[in-house]
Formats: sequence, C-alpha cells, structure tokens
Amino acid sequence: MHNLIDLSHTVEHGMVTYKGMPGPVISDHMSREASKGKYAPGTEFHIGKIEMIANTGTYIDSPYHRYPDGKDLSDLPLTSVANLNGAVIRRNISTGRAIGADALKGTDVRGKAVLIHTGWDKHWRTDQYANGHPFLTRDAAQYLVDNKAALVGIDSLNIDGTADGERPAHTLLLGANIPVVEHMCNLEKLPDTGFTFFAVPVKVKHFGSFPVRAFAVVG
Repeated sequence: MHNLIDLSHTVEHGMVTYKGMPGPVISDHMSREASKGKYAPGTEFHIGKIEMIANTGTYIDSPYHRYPDGKDLSDLPLTSVANLNGAVIRRNISTGRAIGADALKGTDVRGKAVLIHTGWDKHWRTDQYANGHPFLTRDAAQYLVDNKAALVGIDSLNIDGTADGERPAHTLLLGANIPVVEHMCNLEKLPDTGFTFFAVPVKVKHFGSFPVRAFAVVG
C-alpha cells in the first residue's frame, strides 16, 4: 500500500503568502444560480475565477523566475518535477536560521528532491511567518549544485535570507536548472528517505513561478 502525503498549503481568498504581495481574489465567473438559465432544468454548473500573483501558496520557481533566458514553466521536463526520489534534511530553528552546507553533508542528494524541514510552516498565516525565517546559505546552495540535487524545497518563507537584496540560493540553484519549491508543509510526516516527490505546475509560457500541489508517495 502506498501512502500519499500532501505537502501543500491550501489557497484561499485574500490569504497572504509573502508580506507585501497581494492575496488571491477568488470569485464566480458564473454562479450555479446564473447557470440555471443556460442549461436544462435540474442541470447547473459553477465556473470559478481567480486573480493571483504567481507566487501564491506552495509554489515552484523555474529558472525563468531568476533568468530571462532560463526555462519557464512550460519548458520544465516532467522528469525535473515528478516521480523524484526524495530526501529530507531536518534542521530546527533552534540551531540557527542559516542552514549551511554542513547540514547537508550526511545525506546523498544526487538526483534527489531535497526537502529542507525546519518546522517553520507552523507559523503559516501569522505575523511570525514573515519574520526570522530559516534559509539556505550560499555554501549550502553551492553544495546542492555541486552534488547534483534534482530539486530543492523548503517549508519556509523563502529559500534565501531576505535581510538584503542578495538571493544566492535562487541564483545558484536556478542557474543550475534546479527547480525550487517554497512554502511547503507537513514535512514532519515524511521519512528521511524512501519516498517519491511530485510538484507539477501548470504548463504556462513566459511564467517563472506557479502554485503546485506538492505531494510525496511513501511506501
């Protein structure tokens, strides 16, 4: 028997993913009541409408997010976002916000979806979530590039620190065609290894980021 573990936050009307960026606006394009006049008696439909920025909820960054000539969402091969062997790196905030290469060196990351479990998702949709989040250092990102990780995810506000405008983790990982998944959750439910990971976005041209239904298959 396989166990499916949902690793994504639910997208809701007005929620804030990243402070300072607008939340999604969810509404009806055609309500069930309005549809009744278009179909046979007893037949009705709902067609929803959503306006949102690409970086909403649990989302994936493709190289185009950082680089104008990088792969956009439509260029990502399925092999880069689906059916990936996974590995979890566990790092509690009590050991410090900055997660360096030393935290990764005990794990085989080659060809893996490397998921950084910090527990920061417990602050989701609170003021704390936007303040003092854990992140990967430049040397950690370089280690993942050098050791050929396939994808990197984190259950935090950003895979980079945001105290300044530098974004070394995004720069290095996306520059090496390694997709990044941010704002994950439920990583405590995964084993350290022995699972497969999926984070497949909609196939949109000239888009660098989009929400995903990230999940793992265990067993």
